[in-house]
Amino acid sequence: MAVPVSQMWKVATYVLGQKLRGRKRYPLVLMLEPLFRCNLACAGCGKIQFPADVLRQNMSVEDALRAADECGAPIVSIPGGEPLLHPEIEKIVEGLVERKKYVYLCTNALLLEKHLHRFTPTKHLSFSVHVDGPREEHDEAVCREGVYDVAIAAIEKAIDAGFRVTTNTTLFNTADPDRTRELFDTLMDLGVEGMMVSPGYAYEKAPDQEHFLQRRQTEQLFRRLLNDSKKRWRFNQSPLFPEFLRGNYDLECTPWGSPAYNVFGWQKPCYLVDEGHCETFAELMETTDWSAWGHASGNEKCRDCMVHCGHEPTAVDATFGTLRGFLTTTWLTLFGSRNLPVDESLVPRPTAKIGTTDVQVTLDELAATADVEEPALR
Repeated sequence: MAVPVSQMWKVATYVLGQKLRGRKRYPLVLMLEPLFRCNLACAGCGKIQFPADVLRQNMSVEDALRAADECGAPIVSIPGGEPLLHPEIEKIVEGLVERKKYVYLCTNALLLEKHLHRFTPTKHLSFSVHVDGPREEHDEAVCREGVYDVAIAAIEKAIDAGFRVTTNTTLFNTADPDRTRELFDTLMDLGVEGMMVSPGYAYEKAPDQEHFLQRRQTEQLFRRLLNDSKKRWRFNQSPLFPEFLRGNYDLECTPWGSPAYNVFGWQKPCYLVDEGHCETFAELMETTDWSAWGHASGNEKCRDCMVHCGHEPTAVDATFGTLRGFLTTTWLTLFGSRNLPVDESLVPRPTAKIGTTDVQVTLDELAATADVEEPALR
């Protein structure tokens, strides 16, 4: 099982409670960004393209916990930047755990071994390690050699220390489905609790604009990737979301399902798109024109987006809020998904490279502006 029964139960009762109260819009996962700085400069990332004064900022523990209380979501994802660079990240996690939130601390794992002692194993905390492909593909995606080996070693250390560990794999049009399937086997052999997989979002500020997937490419890639799925593969996602990625189940984005709070406030309209900020969660929910976002809206920024933070909450809502969603989820859980035809002309061919010298930002440059630690690579 990819998640603890207690977590599944908490999410299920929370969603059903919202349904009984007649709430059509409610948060499921709080995307809590306590800082933007990072110790990597990934070519497809649009989160570290801020001036030095912003990269130096750390969200206070008080603000982080207040956002969690204000939002009320049962799950808190802590992305960044690199959260382990935050000087009080363990206090933020401790406060969230005390509130019985289920916390996913997202990390590239370069500093995980060094900072593991700052945390205590608990069912409420999982380290979500970014592994964007096998060794060569991952190191290309993060624009630095040796990162994959450090991440794998850190995963092993964290699991041995009794921590929950999941992985997060973001795929671009350079992905090799066969080698990605081999990665799934590797992660299962390591003892990873569950894997999350998603296409990358086409950030406007990302240095590399050539390798984002279009919607039809995403569907065909995931058909190739997930046809004949192995029973041993465990995914940290609802069964409906992979079906959506394969073009076999329609899910519209619910951006309010994963609201984002960062050093600027509550980001409108979602974690991926920055159209300004609100001071309170209530203001975010009440003043955002939600009809202007999502694939059905025709908004250009949402055209190819099939990312988990917008669609996984929809999948969960469909599972517990509709008969079709519940029956489909039950069927997929018991019997798995059927193979779907693949248009090979749309499956990405893994020949192009992501990492190029013109998008590299050295760690020395980042350290000079944002106090970034230099990790030792093996």
